[in-house]
Amino acid sequence: MNPLLWILATPLIGGIGIALAGRQPNVREGVTLVTAGALMWQVWSLLPEVLAGGRPSVTLFEVVPDVPFAFAVEPLGMLFAAVASGLWIINSIYSIGYMRGNREHKQTRFYICFAISLAAAMGIAFAGNLFTLFVFYEALTLSTYPLVTHNENTEARRGGRTYIGILISTSIALLLTAIVWTWVLTGTTDFRPGGILTGAIEGPEIGLLLFLFMFGIGKAALMPIHRWLPAAMVAPTPVSALLHAVAVVKAGVFTVVKVIVYVFGIDLLANAPSAEWLLYASGASIIIASLIALRQDNLKRRLAYSTVSQLSYVTMAAAILAPLSIMGATLHIAAHALGKITLFFAAGSIYTAAHKKKVSELDGIGRRMPWTMAAFAIGALSMVGVPPTAGFISKWYMLLGAYDRQAWFAIGVITLSTLLNAAYFLPIVYAAFFKKEKRNHHSDAGHGHGPDHDHGEAPLPIVLALSATAFGTVALFFLAEGPLALARQVVGGTP
Repeated sequence: MNPLLWILATPLIGGIGIALAGRQPNVREGVTLVTAGALMWQVWSLLPEVLAGGRPSVTLFEVVPDVPFAFAVEPLGMLFAAVASGLWIINSIYSIGYMRGNREHKQTRFYICFAISLAAAMGIAFAGNLFTLFVFYEALTLSTYPLVTHNENTEARRGGRTYIGILISTSIALLLTAIVWTWVLTGTTDFRPGGILTGAIEGPEIGLLLFLFMFGIGKAALMPIHRWLPAAMVAPTPVSALLHAVAVVKAGVFTVVKVIVYVFGIDLLANAPSAEWLLYASGASIIIASLIALRQDNLKRRLAYSTVSQLSYVTMAAAILAPLSIMGATLHIAAHALGKITLFFAAGSIYTAAHKKKVSELDGIGRRMPWTMAAFAIGALSMVGVPPTAGFISKWYMLLGAYDRQAWFAIGVITLSTLLNAAYFLPIVYAAFFKKEKRNHHSDAGHGHGPDHDHGEAPLPIVLALSATAFGTVALFFLAEGPLALARQVVGGTP
């Protein structure tokens, strides 16, 4: 069987194994880890070929003339798949500690849905055309819905309705319309370097089609199509990590960059005044989401609005339409994944060990949870863009691209938002390590724990996972050549 089909099948086969081992937790979680390891090995084994200029592909069948159900590996998809498959292993280790530590119910269903969602993410990463991508885009939404509503209480169901309602309605009403329109104009939905729309569309219609794509890709959380993301914070922390780092939002901004580069083409959009609105809309999303994050006391909600802002960095960098800024957008997919999953892992660690959810409750917690809060500090510095973290590299390329295009609005947005990022992240780190611990808070009722000042670190799998992603956030700064090589290929550089 073609290697790409094995990559898609592996998480699904693993999901069957997880279901069969459901009554034996150790076996079930062992199957999860083996499946995640097998997926990562298969995906990463494609890297040398792609870096050398190879483009593995496979076509299964034609849905309608010139619209095949097909898969192909290009540099942007390779990066997305490598990040998602690599982080699945770490997230699985984290999930073992979190789900057991919090005595979560229906853990087998949780691991099955996780596996299915990774299969959908791989389908998105390696989709050979817009139609194939759309199928897996919808599959990702449906497979993550049970994860969002995992707690099965009123709040979870309400959050789940918002989640699936926004993502399904935008994709069907806007994204599908954009795909059909593109096919009518060009006779194809393939992804091609330089785009497929040149000569097929002009004038205000370019801006309108871009509007349908950008707001149809609801997973990119461009304001005001963003409410699903904070609403989904009712889910367990490993799910939040999946939503914000491993699969869902990365599928969104990945699709945004792929549409701009491989459907419209940089040159077409650069010469279309009707497409300029995207730069300003994404810049506004960055600043507004940052201001909202600044006011959130709930830690996961603060991280959620930070994600809305960081996603719009990718969209804005792509909208600058400079090769260097698109390289920055590509790199930020990986940098944000590592930094943000570290922050969510830390939030879950705090909840598991201390049952604290609010920023105002974290004074002095770094003395009891030094590993957790040190990892949080590294993730926060990456979001701000401070060296030596991965976030610095991606922001640097964004700024270089903005300067190259004389995009002063984008430069101003990046500068202001960096200050806002520091304003809502660094006080948490300061309070954790340098303020005195508050002793008048107690654990949530019903958890069976004593006063929260008796806690230490979270279970070992949680600490190992967040330490690994924090290390990766720094390591990517020093080992950026691989992602940079893929990013150069995205904008047409030589392998």
